[in-house]
Amino acid sequence: MNRLISSKYGWIILLLILVLVNILAASLHFRFDLTAENRYTLSAPTKKLLRNLNEPVKIQVLLDGDLPAGFKKLRNSTQEMLSEFKENGKQNLHFVFSKPGEGLSDSLKAQLLDSLTRLGIQPMNIKAQAKEGEGEDQRLLYPAALVTYKDRTLPVDLLAGQSSMLDESSINRAEATLEYKLASTIRKITQDSIPLIGYLIGNGEPLSYNVYDLLENTLRKNYAFRILNIDSVAAVPPLFGAIVITKPSVSFKDEQKLKIDQYIMHGGKVIWMIDNLYAEMDSLQRSQNEFIAFDRGLNIEDQLFKYGVRINLDLLQDLNCDGIPSVIGTVGGKPQMGIVPWPYFPLLGASSDHPVVKNLDYVVSQFPNTIDTVKANGINKTILLSSSGDARILTTPAKVSWNSVQNEEDKKTFTKHNVPVAVLLEGKFSSLFANRVSQAQKDSFAAYNLPFLPANEGDNKMIVIADGDIALNAVTQKDGPLPMGMNMYTRYQYANKEFIMNCIEYMTDNSGILETRGKDFTLRLLDKKKVEEEKAKWQVINMAIPVLMVLLFGLLYQYLRKRKYQGT
Repeated sequence: MNRLISSKYGWIILLLILVLVNILAASLHFRFDLTAENRYTLSAPTKKLLRNLNEPVKIQVLLDGDLPAGFKKLRNSTQEMLSEFKENGKQNLHFVFSKPGEGLSDSLKAQLLDSLTRLGIQPMNIKAQAKEGEGEDQRLLYPAALVTYKDRTLPVDLLAGQSSMLDESSINRAEATLEYKLASTIRKITQDSIPLIGYLIGNGEPLSYNVYDLLENTLRKNYAFRILNIDSVAAVPPLFGAIVITKPSVSFKDEQKLKIDQYIMHGGKVIWMIDNLYAEMDSLQRSQNEFIAFDRGLNIEDQLFKYGVRINLDLLQDLNCDGIPSVIGTVGGKPQMGIVPWPYFPLLGASSDHPVVKNLDYVVSQFPNTIDTVKANGINKTILLSSSGDARILTTPAKVSWNSVQNEEDKKTFTKHNVPVAVLLEGKFSSLFANRVSQAQKDSFAAYNLPFLPANEGDNKMIVIADGDIALNAVTQKDGPLPMGMNMYTRYQYANKEFIMNCIEYMTDNSGILETRGKDFTLRLLDKKKVEEEKAKWQVINMAIPVLMVLLFGLLYQYLRKRKYQGT
């Protein structure tokens, strides 16, 4: 090196080497993910999506400025994730962080916030520490992002599907789903065609404001969407990527079942949301505080049994449940209302690590039945949602009563664990009508270029949910239709919408991006008791050891220097 520097052209060569090193450092990046769960490694489908971008995608994250600790952690995780996206998207991916309305006049800020609301981005009103000694102030935060491609813009709710309590676990689960939410939105906004989803009617399925959020805000906003009357077609067209059957109340005829069956045999996907028993809150309010839930007589038990499941004629109760208003006492002779747990509205949790339900908050149900899997050759069954460990089953005749749990002895009867309510079926389904269809019926299908099939030629999938209310929303006089899964009294929103969207995406998307929801983000928390006990010790260590190391280094340096010059 000394010879190189002292040579005639040494400095020029050294300068060229430095320039070359900087060029290589700018173009080549290496990052080693040493986390056990590969937290900072993008999945292969996400990398493929980003590398195949042919035009710029811009992501504007609305989390910036002075943020509370939890939101600051979410912001930093989002920035790290987008930096990884940038590495793969190169010049076709850009991202910025901003605080909505910062630097704008009051009128322009109001217009901006109103436009965010119209896009479906709702603010969170949080309490934050003001200046020291000034207490707390209210602040609106937008834990969301806007993805723009050409002239299209789609919102991303960074906290969708998580508890509104915003504890450490909720933030951690939100971080675990960041890759999926961002990649899924980029895929939707950049794809040229989207799946066609059908909402099947003809058997009493609701078309009221109670399915407004499902039809208008979930299906129509994210997919090509049609309402399909099963009696208006000779066969369900295979151009539908999936059909949704939501809370039918009228018995199915054999010709209707045959149309659904052959749609499935030709590769069509179905999401069944079925209430086998008639049990409604209206009935309870009209019937002196109790009534008997009765069989709707839907006539589809044989068809579902053939596919591999049985929805039972019963009701599921769970101590882990949502609440409803009820009289909790009297003051001055006047009844006092309060929100009390209602075991007929169980909170359903994930029963597996399947990406449809992993990292998802509870899904609220109303008067759900239970579901059993039965033998069906070639069909793989995955339980998606089930009860807690404190459930019980009311068999037919099932009585619905305001006071179904009156004392501690009643609670001891809740001994059932993880009772299934939603099941994913995958494999080659066999037709219920394989040996029952007439030649005339076969000819009618053949006329539409849909030959009768006794079984699937390839693998197929469907989801069966033993609750017809799971995708319905409440309606109030003041606000109109609420989001599905929102309790109209407490305004707590459960993850029903995210669950339904995940189900549809799993049915219709073959990109593999949904698999990224299965990421594990291990929450490594400190032992609070141990921290309190050893706080003083670690404070001393953290303060004293660095100082001692500096002093030791200084003394050693002086000793070596003194020894060196004493020998000269």
